[in-house]
Amino acid sequence: MTVDAPARPRWRAARAAVLLAVFVCAACGLVYELALVALGSYLIGDAVGQASIVLGVMVFAMGVGALVAKPLQSRAAAAFAAIELTLALLGGLSVLGLYAAFAWLDLYGPALVGTAFVLGLLIGAEIPLLMVMLQRIREQSAGSAVADLFAADYVGALLGGLAFPFLLMPVFGQLKGALVVGAVNAVAGVALVLTVFRDELGRRARVGLCAGSVVVGLLLGYAWVTAGDFEVTARQQLYRDPVVHAERSRYQEIVLTRSVREVGHADTDLRLFLNGDLQFSSVDEYRYHEALVHPAMRGPHGDVLVLGAGDGLAAREILKYPDVRSVTLVDLDPAVVSLARSEPQLRDLNRRSLTDPRVRVLNLDAFGWLRTATQRFDVVIADLPDPDETATAKLYTVEFYSLVRPVLAPGGRLVVQSGSPYFAPRSYWSIERSVREAGFATVPYHVDVPSFGDWGFVLAAPGGTAPELALPADVPPLRFLTPAVLAAAATFPADRGRVDVPASTLLQPRVLEYAREEWRGY
Repeated sequence: MTVDAPARPRWRAARAAVLLAVFVCAACGLVYELALVALGSYLIGDAVGQASIVLGVMVFAMGVGALVAKPLQSRAAAAFAAIELTLALLGGLSVLGLYAAFAWLDLYGPALVGTAFVLGLLIGAEIPLLMVMLQRIREQSAGSAVADLFAADYVGALLGGLAFPFLLMPVFGQLKGALVVGAVNAVAGVALVLTVFRDELGRRARVGLCAGSVVVGLLLGYAWVTAGDFEVTARQQLYRDPVVHAERSRYQEIVLTRSVREVGHADTDLRLFLNGDLQFSSVDEYRYHEALVHPAMRGPHGDVLVLGAGDGLAAREILKYPDVRSVTLVDLDPAVVSLARSEPQLRDLNRRSLTDPRVRVLNLDAFGWLRTATQRFDVVIADLPDPDETATAKLYTVEFYSLVRPVLAPGGRLVVQSGSPYFAPRSYWSIERSVREAGFATVPYHVDVPSFGDWGFVLAAPGGTAPELALPADVPPLRFLTPAVLAAAATFPADRGRVDVPASTLLQPRVLEYAREEWRGY
C-alpha cells in the first residue's frame, strides 16, 4: 500500500532507511558466511572444502528462504523484524555453537551444514520482505526497485567482505566478532521497523518486538562476557595437556601445551600445535631435528636457508657448526617467531637460536620469496607444515622445488621433511617424486620419532648424482643420530617400499588429496 501523498523529503528519508538496512544486513550476512568458512579452515584445515560446503548450502537455503517469505509479505515489517532478531541471535552465536560442537560433541560436520542452512534460509527471506516494504513507501517499477535493493545488497556485501579479515578478526577475533555483527544486525532490523514502519505494527507486535530485542541483546551480551572463559575451556578440551599459551594469528591458531610426564620421566613435555597439528614434543624433537638437519650439512654449509621452522629448533642444530656464516629463516607467521623468542621454555629449547647475530628472519611467504631471491646457499632446509591444506600444498610441488634450484650454490643440498612413509606412503613418495621432477637426484630416508611415528625426509642435490647419506666429518655430539642409525634410515621395509605415484604440481596438487585421505582418522 502506497503512503498517501507523502512529503518528498519524508519518503526519500524512509526509502534511504530501507536501503541502509539492506546494506547493513547484506554486510552482516556475508560476515556470517565468512566466519563459518574461517572457523572450518582453522578446525578442519580444508579451506576449499569448507568454503564449498558453506557457500553451497547457504546459497541453496537462500533460495528456499525467498520462497518461504512469500506468505509473510502481508505482514512484511513484523516478519522482517522477527527474522532479523532470529538471524542476529543465531548468526552471532554460530561460531560459539560450532566450536562447542567440535570440542565436546564431535558433531562439527552436521552442525556446520545445519547452521549454514538455517542462516541461509533467514538471509534469503530478507530481500522479498524488504522489496515489499520499499514499495509500501512509494511504488516504483519492479526493475527500479530491484536495482536499488541489489545495489545496496552488493555494496553491503563488499563492506562485510572487507571488514571481516581487516577489522573484525584482528580487533575482536572470530567468536566476539560474530557477536558484534549479530548485535549490529539486530539493531539495523529493529530500528528500521520501529521508525519507518512503526504504524504498521499493532501494540502487541511492538511490545513483542521490544521484548524480543531485549532477550536477544541479553543473550548476545552474556555470550560476550563469557566468551573468554568459554574459549579457554573449549580449547583445553581439544588438548591432552594444559594449554599455557594460545593465540590466533593472521594465519593460524597457535597453541603451546606443557605437562610433566608421569611414566618414568621427570621431563616437562612442551608441545607446539598449529591449527591443531602437532609440530613438536620437547621430549623427542631432537630426533626429528637431528635427522632433518645434519645429513644435509655434509659438505659446504657456510650459508644455510631454512624454509619454515619458525620455532627455531632447526636453526639450533645448524648453529652447532662454528663455521656457519649465516642462517636465513623464511617463515610466514611472525607470531610463531615471536613466541620462539619470548616464551622462556621454548627459548631454552631452541637455545636462543633466533637471537643469534648470524640468523636473519624474514616473515614472508616462502614461495613468493624464492621467486625473487638472488642469494646462493650451500644448504636449503624445507621444514614446512604438512601439505594437508591448500595453502601449504603449494610448498610441496614441482614448481616450488624448481624455485629452490637457482638459490643453491654449486655443491649445495636440499632436504625436505616429507611426512610419514608408514601412515601416508602416497604423500611421502609423491613429495619425493616432485623433488626428482624438479631436477634433483634424491635419497629418501626415515627415522622413528615417537610423537610422530615413522617419519620421512628427502635429501637431494641438483643434477644426476644423489648426495651421500652420511654425517659430516665435523658433526657435533648428537643425542640420537649415529652413522649406523643413518645408514639404516635409507632402508624401507617391504610393506612400506617405494610407491609409484605422480608428482604434485600447482594445477594438480595431488599431495593434498593423498594427505587428506591417508591422515583421515589419525
